[in-house]
Amino acid sequence: MIRAYAWGFSLLAVFLVLGYWVRDSAWPLDLVVADAMWGFWQTSGSDVVWVVTDILGPVLPIAMFLALVIAAVLVRRDAYTLNVLLRSMVLLAACRLMSLFKGVFERDRPRAYVDFSYPSGHVVSVASVAFTGIVLCGWLARRLLRRAIVLGTTLVVIAAACRVLLDVHWVTDVLGGTLGVTGIGLLVAAALHLIPLRERKVSG
Repeated sequence: MIRAYAWGFSLLAVFLVLGYWVRDSAWPLDLVVADAMWGFWQTSGSDVVWVVTDILGPVLPIAMFLALVIAAVLVRRDAYTLNVLLRSMVLLAACRLMSLFKGVFERDRPRAYVDFSYPSGHVVSVASVAFTGIVLCGWLARRLLRRAIVLGTTLVVIAAACRVLLDVHWVTDVLGGTLGVTGIGLLVAAALHLIPLRERKVSG
């Protein structure tokens, strides 16, 4: 529990410091990658990336939240599972709220595009679902935990790569989104007693 709080506060601090540093400028890494990707969003290859990023975006946490609500209704007589699902809803919502920091840092995007840039809302969305899914597996399906970690990490990387490829985010935007969600996720999960991960004890 203490370790979760320590890592959570540390990652959140890095997220905030990074946002402060890059809000008025781009890091050399940002510029190098942006230059390398310049113009891709205008090619036919970007059509596939747009489809992927439409799926791996803000719609994902909404779909997961609705799924959790439905699951909670279906298992309402199972106090253990219901409790985990309800706390997971709060965790998911808290992680998703990291996108509100866009209005705090007001960072410009690599090219003309709606809204501010830091942190990436798409990455925040996918990372929120990934983090919540990993916690859920830890409590309700421990045998799937390792797969959930691999899948969640892969989806976050894909979402981040898509936003950078489309030149609507800097590398530090997607990095910041991942750091922020992980940090707040650890803090909220620890506060909700979802960390350390546990599994249901089967009596018999």
